[in-house]
Amino acid sequence: MENKFEQLLQSENQHIEKLNELVVEAVKEEQLISDKLYEFEDKHPAFTSRVADKVAEFGGSWKFIISFGVFMLIWMAVNLYLLTKPFDPYPFILLNLILSTLAAIQAPIIMMSQNRKEEKDRQRAMNDYLINLKAEIEIRNMHQKLDLLIAEQMRTLFDIQKVQVELMEEIKSMMTEKPANN
Repeated sequence: MENKFEQLLQSENQHIEKLNELVVEAVKEEQLISDKLYEFEDKHPAFTSRVADKVAEFGGSWKFIISFGVFMLIWMAVNLYLLTKPFDPYPFILLNLILSTLAAIQAPIIMMSQNRKEEKDRQRAMNDYLINLKAEIEIRNMHQKLDLLIAEQMRTLFDIQKVQVELMEEIKSMMTEKPANN
């Protein structure tokens, strides 16, 4: 009987070892996915990228629109009313040249910033995919662990039940032998 209890304890130890292996494997998989997530982070963007982001941020704001509107009104007022000999008379050709140049320079800078943001979005999408993959792996690992636990529990319960049946048989045989001896 002691031999059977030792076998039960041994099977429990094997069960715990299998669970430990699954945990170690899950930790390794998690480390690999975490490493991939950190690969995509752009911690030190180039100077030109930072400038493009700042120009796009300012160029797409109300502050820019209002300040440029005020600049244009001051330009026109100075040339129309304050100067006797204006440096840019009424059709404001110089102002149009400045506006055209600003638009020609500002548009590609804003596009560069948008391209960087698109790349960041792609990286975020890849990170989301990796996180979802990690969650799927964790769910599969949990299912494996649960299946292993259930199988081991069933095996242990059957072994315990077998020992109980054997004990009941011994008790029954002892009970049937006792009245015969009396």
